Amino acid sequence: MKYLFIITALLCFSGWSQNETETKTQDSLAPKLENIKWISGNWKGEAFGGQTEENWSEPSGGSMMATFKLINDGQVSFYEIEIIREIENSLVLQLKHFDNDLKGWETKNETVDFPLKKITPTQVIFEGMSFEKVSDTEMNVYVDIKNEEGHTEMVKFNYKKSP
Repeated sequence: MKYLFIITALLCFSGWSQNETETKTQDSLAPKLENIKWISGNWKGEAFGGQTEENWSEPSGGSMMATFKLINDGQVSFYEIEIIREIENSLVLQLKHFDNDLKGWETKNETVDFPLKKITPTQVIFEGMSFEKVSDTEMNVYVDIKNEEGHTEMVKFNYKKSP
């Protein structure tokens, strides 16, 4: 399954292609929000030539929620609203994109969905996106991006946790 949407340079996300060999050496954890609560917090980094920020809530009510924004040249390029929720004994990450004026990219009832593949003590691997705990104050988020020519590259977002 592929997830397609436009980023300012006509980029789009595609299915996850991480080498899972290294994750097989770690213990798998149950698909519960408690096992990924290390994602919660205010995270800042750089990507797409600008400043990025993600703010993840603690697990509550069967979900975690986040906001994302990308700032280029002092102006917001786009926003995302993200959730991770427990569904049918698994987790799914869902998101919606918005221009800097909050006009949505997806249709009213459409979301971009990333089903869970695996959780380890230091990784949460969804189909299309992965979170890696580097330390209590640093994480990496990996996303496959396909350009309009069809070539896929993995983009790494390195985040530092704000106090």
